[in-house]
Amino acid sequence: MAVNWGGVAGMIVFYLLILAIGLWAARRTRGHGKDTEHAMVGDRGFGWRVGVLTLIATWVGGGFINGTAEVVYTSGLVWAQAPWGFSLSFIVNAFFFAEKMRAANYVTVIDPFSIKYGAKMGGILFLSALMGELLWCATILTALGSTMSVILDIDRYLSVIISACVATLYTFVGGLYSVAYTDIAQLTVVFFGLWLCFPFAVTNPASASIAANSDLWVGEWDNKYVGVWLDNALLLIMGGVPWQAYFQRALSTKSPKHAKYMTLVASAGCIIVSIPAYLMGAVGATTDWSAVEINLNQTNPADDPSIVLPAIIQYLTPPAVAFFGLGAISAAVMSSTDSSILSSTSMFVRNVYRNVFRPKASDLELMITMKITLVAVAAIATILALTADSIYSLFILCGDVVYVSLFPQLVCVVHMEKSNTYGSVLGLIVGLVLRIGGGEPTLNLPPFIYYPFYSESDGQLFAFRTLAMLCSLVTCIVGSLITDAIFRRGWLDTKWDIFRCFEDHAGVSDIGAKNTIELQNDVSNDEKGSVNPAFKSEKEN
Repeated sequence: MAVNWGGVAGMIVFYLLILAIGLWAARRTRGHGKDTEHAMVGDRGFGWRVGVLTLIATWVGGGFINGTAEVVYTSGLVWAQAPWGFSLSFIVNAFFFAEKMRAANYVTVIDPFSIKYGAKMGGILFLSALMGELLWCATILTALGSTMSVILDIDRYLSVIISACVATLYTFVGGLYSVAYTDIAQLTVVFFGLWLCFPFAVTNPASASIAANSDLWVGEWDNKYVGVWLDNALLLIMGGVPWQAYFQRALSTKSPKHAKYMTLVASAGCIIVSIPAYLMGAVGATTDWSAVEINLNQTNPADDPSIVLPAIIQYLTPPAVAFFGLGAISAAVMSSTDSSILSSTSMFVRNVYRNVFRPKASDLELMITMKITLVAVAAIATILALTADSIYSLFILCGDVVYVSLFPQLVCVVHMEKSNTYGSVLGLIVGLVLRIGGGEPTLNLPPFIYYPFYSESDGQLFAFRTLAMLCSLVTCIVGSLITDAIFRRGWLDTKWDIFRCFEDHAGVSDIGAKNTIELQNDVSNDEKGSVNPAFKSEKEN
């Protein structure tokens, strides 16, 4: 089959439109070219409309859409946990973290760690956050590559590279504002594009009734896997909390209350937008693919489940409708790709480059570093995407990384007054050892800890990720309390306080005090009442 040049032309128009919106948003925010904080959180002026839509668009990426259809097709609805799991993570954030983080005027999710535990520990925890962001971005780009290779019959490597370059370009120019405004356009395309495709796909002659054949897509429940199911569910809910992509938006809102309530609304929005992905997965499971005329040079979904959504769009809908479906997936991909790239860049520049290596760096130096880092992050994520296999496996793995290593740390640093660097280090080590010990099939990593119910054929059946997270949390709490008592009660001289947590014997470490002062000095002018003109139309309710 020759390249679908009509579809290619349409995608070029779509990409140019998104790029134009991104560049337009960048023009509206001129005058802040050397202000890195402006690029990271704007002027904290997000109102209801922009805030809610950009939150939903960030979460609903290619992995969210393609991955959901893939797992409904292969394993059934009961195992398609990612959409509702990640959506529930918004509720956890809304009630336990959003208001506190926004009230403290943080810029990144790593800020509280750098302030309380010191810049070096913040840098270490940044690595966990970075790994999650990179895997997430790779998941998204992988979804797009498989989609374009099926619908447009173009090389998936080329499509991944072009998409990454477009998202990087407008993010490079406009920072958070460009990302936010393009999110609105992309979310609109995602929602209407997928719903437009569904009626044509479900009524295709090759598709059986999804209502009458629910046994094909609901999935089978086996009590043997209850531990795995619970582990995945908690991983998605709690592991979806400590993401810079989320906090970048929550911390850009007008007030702590805005951060909380916009997050709750966005949670419901994510569930709504995921419905057509579930339905398309059901269509794929009830379709007789042997009756579908698939191009000779294309892979059958039965052989490669990761392409089931683009295959449905390509072969079960008319060409004109398929174009809008491709636009929907591409929009979902780009809306999350730009967010992930900007999130990783923001954390590195603020919490590693500035705090660890160049505390006295000028705004111009930081902005240049941010531009260079943004390109580097995009390149790394693209390379990962080009070497990935299963979309859904990557989607789960990226949440896995932050669930064990970062979530318990965030709970302690935000809600535990006496938490300190000693507890943080101990908790991180315990969590990682227990998690890595369970092995990881996606990375061909064999286990060296065999948890209860382990099976050679099925692997770990115990909720070992959750166990690792809880052990990390308990270790962090107990370790902090013990070291706090040891040094404050004089049981050990402070000369042995290698992390300098108790030097003043008054509850505030030199590191914490210094970083707190620096953070207060970094608060942008909007906290004193000014709001960037780009968001003055967003009236606060």
